[in-house]
Amino acid sequence: MVFAITPIYALPVAAIYLILWLRVSSARAATGVSFGDAGNADLLQRIRQHGNAAEWSTFVLILMMLAEGMGAFPVWLHISGGLLLVGRVAHPFGLKPDNAGHILRYVGNGTNLLAAVTAMICIATHIF
Repeated sequence: MVFAITPIYALPVAAIYLILWLRVSSARAATGVSFGDAGNADLLQRIRQHGNAAEWSTFVLILMMLAEGMGAFPVWLHISGGLLLVGRVAHPFGLKPDNAGHILRYVGNGTNLLAAVTAMICIATHIF
């Protein structure tokens, strides 16, 4: 099976993931912290920005691949992928240690949740 739609979104999401990883690595090098965060708030923030990207990106892209493999309508895959991409761009900017209610955090989490649900519905419609 050749996937035509999911890779369109996997590539930019992977680039965002790598950028976030580089930010963690550079903070580790600057602080000399090899493991954990050593109580450094900036490093912890970067670790969670990267971790959140890893968690949501993997989850939604797997769901999208399953949906695409089952023959989901392309428009729904584009909606799911677009929501994922918006969420991955927005969330790191909204994940602030002093503001749990930052609007971009809600945008990031909300769009990723909608992306997952959209892909899940695509899968469910082909199962049942």
